Parts: sequence; structure tokens; C-alpha cells
Amino acid sequence: MLLDRFDGVQTQVLGLSVDSVPCLKAWADSLGGITYPLLSDFYPHGKVAEKYGVLRSEGYSERAIFVIDKAGIIRYVDIHDIDQQPNNDVLFEVLYELEPELAKPYKTADAQSLPEAVGDVIMYCTQWCPGCRRARALFAEYGIQYVEVDITRDRKAAAKVRSWANGNETTPTFNIRGEILVDFNQEKLEKLLGISK
Repeated sequence: MLLDRFDGVQTQVLGLSVDSVPCLKAWADSLGGITYPLLSDFYPHGKVAEKYGVLRSEGYSERAIFVIDKAGIIRYVDIHDIDQQPNNDVLFEVLYELEPELAKPYKTADAQSLPEAVGDVIMYCTQWCPGCRRARALFAEYGIQYVEVDITRDRKAAAKVRSWANGNETTPTFNIRGEILVDFNQEKLEKLLGISK
């Protein structure tokens, strides 16, 4: 999640799920750990999700993002399909409205201009992405040199990924000698790298 890197802004990211605490811990461990607290809405089941209007009748919640200001007022709501990646730049705009000076460096228009990545193999990634970890292991196994671009820090690179991934910030996304591969697919990745078994 991008907002856990929103350094300097008085923002607290919380994850909430109707899953139990052991299930949430296993999920976080599978990602290699996360940097924000996870809350369990397991018992009484889904009561918080129900209060926010996102609990489905089947007993699980919609995938949703809420931005709540310091006065407890909901300033932004995004309810989206589980397979859809929200546009984090929209969230930055909301935070910019709440704290303009602190959030200014994270606006797309004001984002730090980073040099464009150059190389035969470029991986656009995030630190928490499981597919990115698998790709790093594959690259290490075959001694493949690659350039890694963290899209949570390089918003221009994030925009590029969205242009390739139907508007989503899907990671990992690869640019291998001009061929784009969205998401981790080991068979396709090995073929593009010329290391098919």
C-alpha cells in the first residue's frame, strides 16, 4: 500500500479484515511483513464493516478505502472490485487537500523527477509484493542483471505501469528489451529472458 510510505504526513494507515487474527498474521507473513497495523473485524463478525456499509450478506467485506480526517469525518470513499487496484494518486490528492504543505512532494505534478530506468531487464515493483520476491529469486538463480524501480517512490514510473496494466498499478511489471510483461508469470518471464527449461 502506498500510503504507508507517506512519510512526514500525519497519516495512519490501518488494514481491516473480517478474518481472524491468526489468518491476518499468516497473510502478513506471506507478504514478508507489512508496515501498518492490521485489525481483525472477526468477532463480533463484521461489525465495523457493517457500520461502514461494506459488509456483504455472505459475511465478507467489500474491498474499500476510507480516508478519515482528524475530526473523524470521512473525506473519501473508494469501494472497488477485489481484482481492481485503486489509483493511489487519487489518494495523494485527497491527502494533499488535508495537509497541502506536507503532502506536496507526493502529488504527481510535484513528484521528484527521478531519472528514467535504463537496462535490458527492468522490474517495476513494490517492497511488499510477493511476485516481486519470486522474480528477484529467479533473477538471482540465473545471475540475471536487472534494474528495480519502486513505483511507490517513483510516481512517474507508476503512471507508466498503469498505462501497461489497464489502469492498475500491478506489480511486478517487467520491461524486457521493450517487451512488457504485467504480473509474475514464471513461464512467460523465463521465455522472455531466454532461460526456458
